[in-house]
Amino acid sequence: MLEDRLVLITARKSDRWIIPKGYVEHGLSPADSAAKEAYEEAGLIGRVRQEHIGEYCYRKFGKLFSVKVFPFLIETMLDEWEEMHLRKRMLVTPLEAFSMLSHDELKSIVSRYFGMGDGQ
Repeated sequence: MLEDRLVLITARKSDRWIIPKGYVEHGLSPADSAAKEAYEEAGLIGRVRQEHIGEYCYRKFGKLFSVKVFPFLIETMLDEWEEMHLRKRMLVTPLEAFSMLSHDELKSIVSRYFGMGDGQ
């Protein structure tokens, strides 16, 4: 069942596992931008919940970025997608995601959302 799974992708310049994310595009809501990024970066088609479940920050290019995490109900995982040659993609359980993700705040969001307590 896909409701209890996550899709992780690798960052473009490393093998670190992350979630699809990006900038909020002009004319799109944050949730709709999240769905667009899931399509481009991971080849996912589905429905995004309009309310975020958490937020975390990370540094890139010497700047601090804030990411809002939106749940996404996967309806289709494409065999081919825009960034497939730039990233790896993996469908995992929440516990697997917890062990693969390196960002502690994102791990906390995943564990809270899936009712994992401390992720153990």
